This record gives sequence, C-alpha cells and structure tokens, in this order.
Amino acid sequence: MDSWILPLILIVPVITLLAILFIPKNNDETIKNITIFGSAISGILSLYVFMAFAQTRDPNQFDFSMVWLRNLSIRLDFGVDGISALMVLLVGIVYLTGTLISCKITERIKEFFILYILLIIGVYGVFISQDLFFFFFFYELAVVPMYLLIAVWGHSSEFETFNRTKEYGALKLMLVLVASSILIWIGILSTFVVANQNSFLFKDLIDANIGNDFQIFIFPFFLIGFGVLAGLWPFHTWSPDGHVAAPTSVSMVHAGILMKLGAYGILRSIEFLPAGAQEWMWLLLILGTINVVYGALSAMAQKDLKYVIGYSSVSHMGYVLMGLATLNVIGVAGSVLQMFSHGIMTALFFALVGVIYERTHSRDIETLDGLIKPMGIAGTLFVIAGLTSLGLPGLSGFVAELFIFIGVFQTNPLMAILGVIGAAITAVYILRLIARIFFGTVSEKWANLPDISKFELIPSVILAFFIVFMGVLPIYFIDAVNESVKELINAYLSNFVAG
Repeated sequence: MDSWILPLILIVPVITLLAILFIPKNNDETIKNITIFGSAISGILSLYVFMAFAQTRDPNQFDFSMVWLRNLSIRLDFGVDGISALMVLLVGIVYLTGTLISCKITERIKEFFILYILLIIGVYGVFISQDLFFFFFFYELAVVPMYLLIAVWGHSSEFETFNRTKEYGALKLMLVLVASSILIWIGILSTFVVANQNSFLFKDLIDANIGNDFQIFIFPFFLIGFGVLAGLWPFHTWSPDGHVAAPTSVSMVHAGILMKLGAYGILRSIEFLPAGAQEWMWLLLILGTINVVYGALSAMAQKDLKYVIGYSSVSHMGYVLMGLATLNVIGVAGSVLQMFSHGIMTALFFALVGVIYERTHSRDIETLDGLIKPMGIAGTLFVIAGLTSLGLPGLSGFVAELFIFIGVFQTNPLMAILGVIGAAITAVYILRLIARIFFGTVSEKWANLPDISKFELIPSVILAFFIVFMGVLPIYFIDAVNESVKELINAYLSNFVAG
C-alpha cells in the first residue's frame, strides 16, 4: 500500500484539476470547495508520509518505479528520505493554507485554481522524484504557471520614485528563472552523457564515478542554475519584485515552497557531483553570507510591507545556502530545518500582509500604526511570525539557525560571525516593523478595522501551530532529518575520496 502513497500525492491534485476543468466557469463556490477538499486530502497524505517516515526512517518505504522511456531508461521513480519527506510536509501545509487564502479571489477563479494546482503538482513532483529527468520536468512545471498567476491576478504598485507593474514582476521572474533553467538543463544533459550509465536515476549517477575534472567544470551550472531560484545574490532581484506583484496565496507558495526547490536542487547535486561541490562550496558560502547581510539591510531600508518580507526571504534563504556550503552534518541538517521553518514562517507573513492590505488598502509602513487594537488576533499571529524570523527560542527558527551557525563556525568562523551580525540586523528591523505597525496610538482611520476572518484565521493558525510545534519539540524533526543528512554527507565523503 505504501508504495502507492507518493503516486497518490500527485494523482489527488491531478484529479482535483480535472474535476475543476469540467465545472462551469460561473460555479465559483463548487470550484473553491473542490479545491479545498483536494488540498485537504493532499495535506493529510503529506502529513502521513512525514509521520510514517519519522517512525521507520526507512528510505525504501515509499519507493515506486515505472518505466516511462525505455531507450533512455527514464523512469517515474519516486521515493523519499528524511529531507524530502519534510519538504513534502511543507508543500502539503502551504498548499492547504494557500488554498484557503485563495478563496478571496473573485476574478477568473477557475483559471486561477487550474494554474495554482499545476504549480503544486510540480513542487510535489520535484521532492519525490528520484530520476533527474523527471526532477527537472516537475521543476519546470512548478515555475511556468507563476508567470500567469502574477501577470493576471497580481497587483501593480506605485511608489514615490518608481512604479512596479504586475506584468513587469511576472516577466522579470519568468525571464530570470528560464535563463537559470537553461544552465540546469545543460548540466543535466552533460552529466547524463559523461556518466555513461544510460540512466537519469540519482543512484546510478552517484555510482557512475564521474571524473573530478568534469565535476569541477559542470557543478557551477547546477549551483548557479538552482541558486537563482533560491534567491542567491546577486541573482535575487526577481524575487522581491515577484512577491510585491503576486496575489497573497501565490506569494505564500513563492516564498514558502518555490525558493526551497533551488536549495533542494543544490543539495541533490552534491550527491552525484561531490568533487565539484568540494571545489565550489567556498563560493556558495560567501554568496550565502552576502545574502544574509545584504537581504537584512535591504529589508530594513524598505517602506513597503511586502518588500520587507521579500528581502527578509532573501536573507533567510542565505542561511539555508550557508548551511549547505558547510558540507558537515550539523550545518546541512540546519539548512534543511531552516527550509521548513522559513517556508512556514514566510507563508504566515504573506497571509497576514494580505489580511492587512485587504482592510487598509495600504502596505506603507509609515502610514500603518496601532493595528493591534482593531486587529488583535492578526497582530498576535504577525508577532509570532516576526519572532520566528529573528530566531526566538521556542519557535522553529531558533533551532534551525543554531545548527547552521554551529556548522558554519566549524567551517569558516569569519562567515559565521557575519551571519550572526545578519541575525542581529534581522532582530532590529523585525522589532521596529512590529512596533511601528501594531503598537502605539492607532490612527482614527484604522480604529474600526475588522479583525481576521474565519477563512483567514484557519490557515494562519495552522501555520502558527507548526512554527510553535517545531520550536517546542524540535527533536521530532531533527531525528527524522538527521539520519538522511548523515547518509548524504557520508556518501559525499566516500565518493569524493574515491574520486
């Protein structure tokens, strides 16, 4: 039975999408209800995958394999380890909560949910694929719908010195990500030919004993290609602009899941290109550290609430990249935990920014004040997200950043010190943001704002629950991830030494 769980995780959203296709366009409530039901089933399946793996820690428990193209040995090969099981849980949580937030969409609802579900199918596929060809196929499937979701349902913004149209944000995102995908595709085809295994399976590429010179040459294609989607500096500017233009639920998926695909791609590339990783990880560590400090300083300088969270995401993804660059168990484990923590936290941030904007029609930090009085529940949830962002003990961000800092200190103390400085800057702008928007005297025009609604509260509470749960009981997540990280690093060390 368990061998069909991972295909079922893809089949459920496919069935949901097909059901929506046959519903008349004007039947909005039915479309929304079917999408909510489908996302709830997917969320339950995702939770089951993670909990079942956490109990057994058997990487073969959910294996599924089916030949798709025999001549090139391309297979629908699905499986999870502790790393991908946690990412599957992340997708399930953000999918369900993003769907509930999407119920506020009023225009072209059918088309919106079709594209939204296509995106979700793509991200699920990336995290469960054990074949590099389908890994890239699902990767592209996750990226392409973003253009239309932003260009059609997004929002244009006018600022004092410049304008940002939704079409600009969508096009910039698409052009940058397509360019980065070209690098990845070159890397995949080159690796397939040089490995000479007539297989795209990760395990076959790992066993191929690819020459060190080729690994060193080709690894930057994967590093930069995947790094762009992870918000790697200096290729990050598409991300904040995309956040500002995107509708709320799409921002949740963008920051909560899509940026994790890039980091996950780098992580998996280490497995079959260990010598290349060893040669180039110094660069990732430096760029990741720049991400942390530059992103935090940029967030502190913003006046638009979405830009603050957008640049904050760039900064926090820097911690993920720093952890990966350590190539030690504690650093990489922290990176994986940070991917989950940041995904949940930033989804909550963007959900609440949407709540605030819908009521005030403003994201200007200088005009928003005292919102904790009319919007006490929303304000409390925003504070939880903010304290997670600055790494408060007892919330999910603390243990993830702690692991990363320890791992980086073991590798490069100078970069670790700069990372800690970035965390201090984060505390400054987050506390200042919370104080400015929620506390102090409330303006008359905000005094009678309605608080968070039911369809906004449920997803926000779900996200806040996982933030607190991971913060209070981190061992449950650490134990699930740690064994897989150890196996990955041990395989990296043995293959690197053998190479």
